[in-house]
Amino acid sequence: MAEHGTELPDRRRRLGRRTMLRAGGALAGVAALLKMPLAQTSALTIPAIDRLDEGKPVMAYHIEGRLLEVCTCNILCPCWVGEDPDHGTCDSSFAWQIDKGTIQGVDVSGRTLALSVHIPGNVLVGNWRAVVCVDDGSSQEQQEAMLKVFTGQLGGAIADLAGLIGEVIAVERAPISFTVQEGKGTLTIGSVVDAELAPFQGATGSPAYVGKAAYYRRDGAKHGLANISLTGNNAIQGLFRFEA
Repeated sequence: MAEHGTELPDRRRRLGRRTMLRAGGALAGVAALLKMPLAQTSALTIPAIDRLDEGKPVMAYHIEGRLLEVCTCNILCPCWVGEDPDHGTCDSSFAWQIDKGTIQGVDVSGRTLALSVHIPGNVLVGNWRAVVCVDDGSSQEQQEAMLKVFTGQLGGAIADLAGLIGEVIAVERAPISFTVQEGKGTLTIGSVVDAELAPFQGATGSPAYVGKAAYYRRDGAKHGLANISLTGNNAIQGLFRFEA
């Protein structure tokens, strides 16, 4: 893929694929919201930043759950590994369902935060336009706590991705339905997003875990097959159970 001056390689070195995935995928860059002027928001405001001495962010949360994304790229979305979108740009909607966790002592179990974004080019170059939606079942306290985490104010891997969003169109409350199990189900975000999903499955109906091979080499000459030496191509892991 084409590089974008020195900015993209530098950002890749800083973030890295492992950091991106630890934060819930490349799209966890909502952390950049902390840089936006409050005048750009609607319906909600971003809570004040709580910080320790010398401007270091407070590390005071533990949340876990499920990430769901749908977008305009082909299968699979190259943005997840920092490559260019299939069609030059990527329009994506995604949500973090917090199954259990606390943020600065606030229980946020069962709450959801979602985004609807336009990515104008390579995901790591940034300049995204984003709408942020907070689960309307959240209390004011839960809402403020989640926004602190997802704007990067409390540090962690999410904060490492700050700077990707260039414009926040709106920050709003909305009913969010996240009924996805093992890759199958639906996502709705107010009247903005409605999607139905199904997982990859192997020929026997078992789940398929799609990945990327660091390298793939084959010496096929003696069998009349092609010699192969590739990097960064398809890899799939699955399960099997055979009975008769």
